Amino acid sequence: MSEDSAIPSGVLIAGCGDLGTEAGLRFAAAGHRVTGWRRSADKLPAELNGVSVDLTGELPTIPADTTIVVVATAADGRTEDAYRAAYLEATGNVLDALDRDGIDARILLVSSTAVYGGDDGEWIDESHPVAPATATATILASTEELLRARRPEAIILRLSGIYGPGRTRLIDQLTAGTAVVPQEIQWTNRIHRDDAAAAIVHLTTQVGDPGTVYIGVDNEPVDQGEVVEFLAAQLGLPTPPVGQPSSARTGGTNRGNGKRLSNAALLATGFRFTYPTFREGYLAVINGDGVRHP
Repeated sequence: MSEDSAIPSGVLIAGCGDLGTEAGLRFAAAGHRVTGWRRSADKLPAELNGVSVDLTGELPTIPADTTIVVVATAADGRTEDAYRAAYLEATGNVLDALDRDGIDARILLVSSTAVYGGDDGEWIDESHPVAPATATATILASTEELLRARRPEAIILRLSGIYGPGRTRLIDQLTAGTAVVPQEIQWTNRIHRDDAAAAIVHLTTQVGDPGTVYIGVDNEPVDQGEVVEFLAAQLGLPTPPVGQPSSARTGGTNRGNGKRLSNAALLATGFRFTYPTFREGYLAVINGDGVRHP
């Protein structure tokens, strides 16, 4: 940890939804003053200084003591327009505000591993070329390019398959009887929301000279069928039938056979997972550990 990173300072979280709020609470617990920008600031906990903001509109003045900025936006839908507004336009607007107010801060952008190509079960790390396969992933890649062009030292954290309190798609499918065990291997990658939030705080406060790109996934890429069978057993439900998944968005499933993502670079910074695999993480969800933030 660098000498400066130990000094509590101002943190701005632009896009203070579920993940951003969890990260904000962790920053606040470490003694930082945290400002959270979101459309409905009244939904934020008292520990955060909530400000109601439309990130695509005029932005308020950024507190002068801000030394950390986290951009953790989320699209309202899966359309190109929703992604363009939430990621490309919002990030550009935040960067404009930082320039306007003369803020020199460590910036972290929450992005997605959807920007990578590869779908044959191969291992992928940060050196793998960006090759988005969908229009929405292309917008994410463009957002990263914009950030890199304007703030080359910024950190990009590419997450995959966030689950946790309130993010229970696969559990819901099992209880509804609509889950299936895929006919073929479907490699999936996950990270518990709490670990994703902890990684944001770690990279911005505990790493003296961070890299510019990190993959945020847990320690074990896993076949979707294994996860389904594990959850069914834990829930006391019969193993679902073998079949074709109805959606590629079942807790981190990728198209084709999927890809396996390496978290070696994140681990090399000294980060350690509370939920190193899906087993510990889903057991915490099933047992009701943690609180979902609005």
